[in-house]
Amino acid sequence: MTRILPQTRSAAVNPLKSSQPLGAALAFLGVSSAIPLFHGSQGCTSFALVLLVRHFKEVIPLQTTAMDEVATILGGMGHLEEAILNLKTRTNPKLIGICTTALVETRSEDFARDLSNIKMLRARELAGTEIVLANTPDFDGAIEEGWARAVTAMIQRITLRGEQARQSKKIAILPGWNLTVADIEHLRETVESFGLKAVILPDLSGSLDGTVPDDRWVPTSYGGTTVKDIQELGTAMQCIAIGEHMRRPAEVLQGLTGVPYALFQSLTGLTDTDRFVSLLSSVSGASAPARIRRRRSQLQDALLDGHFHLSGKKIAIAAEPDQLYQLATFFTGMGAEIAAAVTTTGTSKILEKVPAEQVQVGDLGDLEALAAGADLLVTHSHGRQAAERLGIPLMRAGFPIFDRLGSQHRLTTLYQGTRDLIFDVANIFQARQHAPTPQSLDPFRNREVPDDSRPPTFSRH
Repeated sequence: MTRILPQTRSAAVNPLKSSQPLGAALAFLGVSSAIPLFHGSQGCTSFALVLLVRHFKEVIPLQTTAMDEVATILGGMGHLEEAILNLKTRTNPKLIGICTTALVETRSEDFARDLSNIKMLRARELAGTEIVLANTPDFDGAIEEGWARAVTAMIQRITLRGEQARQSKKIAILPGWNLTVADIEHLRETVESFGLKAVILPDLSGSLDGTVPDDRWVPTSYGGTTVKDIQELGTAMQCIAIGEHMRRPAEVLQGLTGVPYALFQSLTGLTDTDRFVSLLSSVSGASAPARIRRRRSQLQDALLDGHFHLSGKKIAIAAEPDQLYQLATFFTGMGAEIAAAVTTTGTSKILEKVPAEQVQVGDLGDLEALAAGADLLVTHSHGRQAAERLGIPLMRAGFPIFDRLGSQHRLTTLYQGTRDLIFDVANIFQARQHAPTPQSLDPFRNREVPDDSRPPTFSRH
């Protein structure tokens, strides 16, 4: 079993993880006409906003309660109420997602009670807007936990309780935070190819896919899952959760509505995708479409082609637990070896299944110390300096990726995404190879030939 090594540093020198509130905000951005609201200082919000804008290259509707010194000491209910009313008046969102920060969490305030009082006192002004609270202190967890807590909170708050009439062709999908916009879009297209309807929560492919609204400025998210879709999740025939961190939201949905769920810890690779396609065939009662079978055949060919480039390579990865598992199983499935594995938190059960001797909870400084001698570094854009110092190529994955365009449109899941991932990695290795030269192939090519015209010399001895 994989050994999980606890964090040894008292401070992160080169941070790997992003905060819980940022993960929750990202999840709320996958809902149509939504605004994430950071309950904390302006600085907390600004830092998260910069990362989101640099990663997606989009306008991000992220707001703050702007806690000051007095509110930090005496309590922030007034700031929270004012922020909610201002957002309602100016933008009229369908959803306001509140993400708490360490600043307010350290006071141990009763946010649920405060929010309940605000809703009761301002019921008329807030009519038509759902307000969801996700407790996401910065000092605990990371982006993965924040995303999961926000999804759980939306289901608990919005989804109608009780057994409901099921729609036989409807599937609820709870994607992990590490799925890109392209992954989610491809996921929907695959489900629909079986004649099924997919309701995805959150759906970043509808809100952060790079489309531009028609000649107007939209102060909220302008696509994604609707509030009505969230309310009616209980009418789905099946729920599919992707990633171990999405187990809790799936369990909550099952407990509230009775909808059964299937958990996929990864959708990258032939085996996991086969299982996913088999489930869709079972639910729909139809065999896999011809184009799905063709993509599977293409992946098989890519596995054969890519094996020669990846087999025996040493890979160093730093990522959130579920993405670490996704990438590590992909590389080992291609014959590579995980030389170093670093993650953000040690609480996820998926870490025990990571195909590595040990997983270090730490930062990018730990990755740099462990990655010496590796053939490839895999982490987000903040790992570029470590890769340069080590002289190792960097494959960018995760969040944030701000020094490359199109990261959200890269496929990494199902047959086509796995195929593309193989090509991306193999091309990195091929670009590092040096073409053979005549000198390298023939070591005697430039040997010195003795000159026979010169008379021999003799020694006196």
